[in-house]
Amino acid sequence: MQLGINLGYWGAGMDGDNLAVAKEADRLGYAVCWAAEAYGSDAATVLSWVAAQTERIDVGSAIFQIPARQPAMTAMTAATLDTLSGGRFRLGLGVSGPQVSEGWYGVKFDKPLARTREYVEIVRRAMSRERLSYEGEHWTLPLPGGPGKPLKLTVHPQREHIPLYIAAIGPKNLEQTGEIADGALLIFPAAEHLEETTLTHLRAGREKAGKTLDGFDVCPTLPLAVGADKDLAALADTFRPYTALYVGGMGSAKQNFYNRLARRMGYEKEAAEIQEKYLSGDKQGAAAAIPQDLIDKTTLLGSVERIADRMKAYADAGVTTLSLAPAGFTLEERLASLRAGTEALEHAGLA
Repeated sequence: MQLGINLGYWGAGMDGDNLAVAKEADRLGYAVCWAAEAYGSDAATVLSWVAAQTERIDVGSAIFQIPARQPAMTAMTAATLDTLSGGRFRLGLGVSGPQVSEGWYGVKFDKPLARTREYVEIVRRAMSRERLSYEGEHWTLPLPGGPGKPLKLTVHPQREHIPLYIAAIGPKNLEQTGEIADGALLIFPAAEHLEETTLTHLRAGREKAGKTLDGFDVCPTLPLAVGADKDLAALADTFRPYTALYVGGMGSAKQNFYNRLARRMGYEKEAAEIQEKYLSGDKQGAAAAIPQDLIDKTTLLGSVERIADRMKAYADAGVTTLSLAPAGFTLEERLASLRAGTEALEHAGLA
């Protein structure tokens, strides 16, 4: 199992620290550095900056939002980043959510699976540098009856095949991801529930494509907080606002993919209470309602030895790249967490 680093969203006041974290991850031999986007910083610019100041670590979008870009533009960006980084780019895609898609981009959040499938097909065709033509429900290239003609990407990516990931949570999305992608970007994964919540659906998709999970990158992001095992409750409290935001407030009452995941993991009553409190404005109450067990199962907490045991559980469950989001109020604390991640991987015998 390899380690990655997830820098999350840029512009939160730690930009200089984030670059230092990426450089240290590069020095320590981490496999990939991911950056995200929502409705603030864009991931492409951040990844360009990180790639220019690192040497070996891959840079990946987690995610480029599908409603934000036409698929041909995404292919152009991927090819450019792969070229500028010397073949170190990984393309992660996702549909975002209805609030961002419709409120920020003005793109209707409908038929996300069909839209994703068409988007991936167009991106792959464009990146392969064949003349681009496509007839689908959501995109038609070139537009009929006009001056457009099939064009070919003029940039040559460093690699013939740029790895393509999809952020997936729900069963149907996971199955399609297994069918059409090279990897899956996961959030809130519990090693104990990975088979029934995730891998069984990915495996079904791979079988549709006549493939197995061999070579498919199962890549969850886990927050990391290092400390004494006797302080697990305090370490878990570090991530209460984060977990409350996703389980309680990400999306709407009817469409919250993370809330549904928590329910599938057995936290039906708790997930409902967290969401009710969060959406009513009681964010502190929502955070307090999160069971410590839920946080512990979906993060890495405690001593290096305890984290090593958890890493081994994820590796045994089928994770191939474990991306860390190290906690810390200072740069030195975040760098220390990063080094502890490497130490834990070695302690687990997975390096």
